[in-house]
Amino acid sequence: LRFAIREGGRTVGAGVVASISK
Repeated sequence: LRFAIREGGRTVGAGVVASISK
């Protein structure tokens, strides 16, 4: 997961955080 986020996955990370927050 860290690799994906480090490869310019800021949008995906934000989406995951929003999904968990919901």
